[in-house]
Amino acid sequence: MRALRQSYVRLMVTSQHEASHRVFQEQPPLLAPVFRLLGVHMPPERSVEILSPDLTEIRPLERCVDSLLRVEPSDGSGTFLVAIESQGRKDADKVVSWAYYLAFLKSKYTCPVLLLVCCQDKATADWAAGPFHLGPESWHSLSVRPMVLGPGNVPKILDAEEAARDLTLAAFSAMTHARDPGIADILKALASALGAADRAVVPYYVELLDIALGDTKTRETWRKLMAIRTYFPGRGTIIEETLQEGMARGRAEERAERAQERAETVLRMLEVRGITVPAELRERVIGCSDLEVLGTWVDRACTVSRAEEIFDQSC
Repeated sequence: MRALRQSYVRLMVTSQHEASHRVFQEQPPLLAPVFRLLGVHMPPERSVEILSPDLTEIRPLERCVDSLLRVEPSDGSGTFLVAIESQGRKDADKVVSWAYYLAFLKSKYTCPVLLLVCCQDKATADWAAGPFHLGPESWHSLSVRPMVLGPGNVPKILDAEEAARDLTLAAFSAMTHARDPGIADILKALASALGAADRAVVPYYVELLDIALGDTKTRETWRKLMAIRTYFPGRGTIIEETLQEGMARGRAEERAERAQERAETVLRMLEVRGITVPAELRERVIGCSDLEVLGTWVDRACTVSRAEEIFDQSC
């Protein structure tokens, strides 16, 4: 959970283009379900390191892959790199860049390299799958065969429980199917899952989707869901109720944390002043959840001569 909070703080996604590849940097565990979708083996235990995506040479020719990860399986089966590209349209010139990336990275890091291309429309995804052959027709000196994620192989996660089991994959599903006519149902499932999720992780996914969906009607749908303004406001729909329950639970947890902090302050002040705190008194203070009463006890803990005196005319 702490790692996800740190990821949220570090999140610097600034465009729709970045969102579909930066999510792999912020959430490397997404590689496992993604590789399963592609039918590619991913070791069950591995560490993932974010490397510099700058592939620029000394000569004035700049080449930058969108994201670059190094995967080190714990079973020693061999380190490999994953170069991730976000592709929004067909681009014949990109093929040469991809070939360059693969050759350069293999030379620099001396380990296998996989190229993963993320697309939001089927036509681009079909094109990106290649294979692309470089060299004369009579002899293909080099072939580039990217792995591709797109609407054709990324599942539409329409069930809130399924989305809750893997929020990152559910968010990636929403990004990939952003142009699908049924995107609203995907967003509703994710919104419902977030309504019941740990409130510490919610901002990350809310903002990631807000950026990934770009300046579209789909983005407006997402924003309405996050503001608990559904298609049927006040009708008690499952999304509305789940989000409201999640927010209420968050507020209750915050009050409980504040109450615990005040109770600890009461006991600490008494102990610092050298006043003995019996076990039954300690339990009574810790068990109190009324912030106003606890505030009164904090004030009295500064002046009383016996611990029992903090309860006078309190509760």
